[in-house]
Amino acid sequence: MQSFPIQYRLSGFYFFYYSIVGTFMPYWSLYLQHQGFNFEQIGILSSIAIITRFFAPFIWGWVADKTGKRMLLVRIATWMEAIIWLMIFIIPNDFQSIALLMLIFSFFQNAILAQFEGVTLFWLADRRAELYGKVRKWGSIGFIVGVFSIGALLEIIDITMLPVMLLCIAFTAFLWSFTVKEPHAAPLSQKRLEPLWPVLKRPVVAAFFLIEFIMLFAQAPFYSFYSNYLKMNGFNTTQIGFLWSVGVIAEIVMFAYATLFLNKYSWRMLTVICLLMTAFRFILAGLYPDSFIAQLISQSMHAFSFGLFHMIAMRVIFQNFTAGQQGRGQALYSTMWGLGVASGSVLAGKYWSTLSGDVIFMIAGCTAFIGLLFVYWLPSKLQTG
Repeated sequence: MQSFPIQYRLSGFYFFYYSIVGTFMPYWSLYLQHQGFNFEQIGILSSIAIITRFFAPFIWGWVADKTGKRMLLVRIATWMEAIIWLMIFIIPNDFQSIALLMLIFSFFQNAILAQFEGVTLFWLADRRAELYGKVRKWGSIGFIVGVFSIGALLEIIDITMLPVMLLCIAFTAFLWSFTVKEPHAAPLSQKRLEPLWPVLKRPVVAAFFLIEFIMLFAQAPFYSFYSNYLKMNGFNTTQIGFLWSVGVIAEIVMFAYATLFLNKYSWRMLTVICLLMTAFRFILAGLYPDSFIAQLISQSMHAFSFGLFHMIAMRVIFQNFTAGQQGRGQALYSTMWGLGVASGSVLAGKYWSTLSGDVIFMIAGCTAFIGLLFVYWLPSKLQTG
């Protein structure tokens, strides 16, 4: 396996990691609903699954930058994920127990992607602009395989088997992680870490992370309740899986062509496009809840809500944070993602029954416009590399 080119080994891990995400994200809320939890409880549990992004990424980022052992952390975290999905059959099926499980799960989940993104960028080195999108798209393919195959399986088996599927995929990701060694170009252990505050004070960095928070706040109802929303409007799990897959297919297409956008337009222009497309996406989803075509169009806009925005984020982080700060830079990106989704999920769950899902999605779409207030501080000139 070590004889495989590194981009294939990196691609394989993204595939298995996002297969977990593609199995968890669309169907976990359906699992909780099946277990008897109401929408407010589901909103809180969904936010707990993300809440450790407030602090866990910095802990993992600090450890990664301090020790230089990024892949060791990834292996520990994937192993713990497998153990956690085994524990769900042992612990009591009540709100407190599931909340604790989600807290532990998210703590280790947050160790994986932020550090593996850093590993990938270090391994690709000078070829990252050329190869990153090609490698990263395999995460999107893994998500599609997870969401679509699990959606079809749940038509014939009970949703109580979802944790078993998550256990199997997490253990496979753990085994695959041994095919990727620590990157040679990455800094080794550091006695004294470079401070982040000078970087965070830069207008472009501060503005970008504020925009990220707003983007993810707007997307919170989608990540936490979209499957429930579709189910309530007459869609079956195969259709739900297909619609989630459409979003990720659009994401793959964007990863393939994002470099063309990034080489032609400024970060400011592209971020404006991402914000507008995100707003229109969720307003459309709320206006036509039972229209398959409307949901299909809405999901295709995920290419901008996530795909293009993520590629911009990787450029911002790699250009503004030094090699010794990459672990914490990626951690901050992960933290702002968690803050946005967690706060948005709690609010969406709290008001879901009183306002209805349709209104929640339209309000979420409108909040994306707030991000336009901060794009002024992003570069208006082309940023290469």
